[in-house]
Amino acid sequence: MSTTIIYIILGYLAIILIAYLVQEKLIFKPEKLPQNFEYKYDAPFEELFFDIAPGVRINGLHFYVPEPKGLILYFHGNSRSIKGWAKYARDFYRYQYDVVLVDYRGFGKSTGKRSEKEMLADMQYVYDHLKSKYVEDHILVYGRSLGSGFATKVAADNNPRYLILDAPYFSFLRVAKRYTPFIPHKLTLRFKLQTDQWIQKVKCHTYIIHGTKDWLIPIKHSQSLRAFNPHKITLITIHGGGHNNLPSFPEYHNFIRDILKY
Repeated sequence: MSTTIIYIILGYLAIILIAYLVQEKLIFKPEKLPQNFEYKYDAPFEELFFDIAPGVRINGLHFYVPEPKGLILYFHGNSRSIKGWAKYARDFYRYQYDVVLVDYRGFGKSTGKRSEKEMLADMQYVYDHLKSKYVEDHILVYGRSLGSGFATKVAADNNPRYLILDAPYFSFLRVAKRYTPFIPHKLTLRFKLQTDQWIQKVKCHTYIIHGTKDWLIPIKHSQSLRAFNPHKITLITIHGGGHNNLPSFPEYHNFIRDILKY
């Protein structure tokens, strides 16, 4: 074997190693908040803390209304913290729904080392707590981008009224292959978030909202998810919508209103 080929192989192996080591920083873009940070919003809310295990605490916000019709459990995207994501709660409490948002490990005030298994368990812990306070048939699970995987897993393992996915991915594996097809992601990817497998176990009706000009996660991901069960999965297309601007479209709010009517 020539020296050149050896260098090429070593270089490729180095790239794989680097990709393995830095993937968490590429996937998660958290905003960290000091533990004494005070949230301030115009709508009534309370701060929540879920003590999962020693050193692991999940922080959340609960927006509440008088005599709620139900509860929206909102899983946000891969950046910022609930401090910023909380502005989307108004899309739901305006229709008389309580809203709970939670930060993943390492986001905002939430603490703990991240792994897919443990993060999924965190979200189930939160759901179990909420289920003890709300009739499960009145709980809707909403997942935005990164959060769509967590939302689908929770819906698959429980019995909420609806699952709503906003710009979801088919699986993290498909996303990774799209951007770095030269890396053996089946061997190196530590966060696979297999929405495609979990959605097949969801028993409630699922609504998927996706923009036609989403270049980060193309609408084909949602079309593939819908194909698993077209009778129980409704795909709502926002023409001209991108990945981060769907709430700027009146159609988005009209669809949310219509979904929450039932």
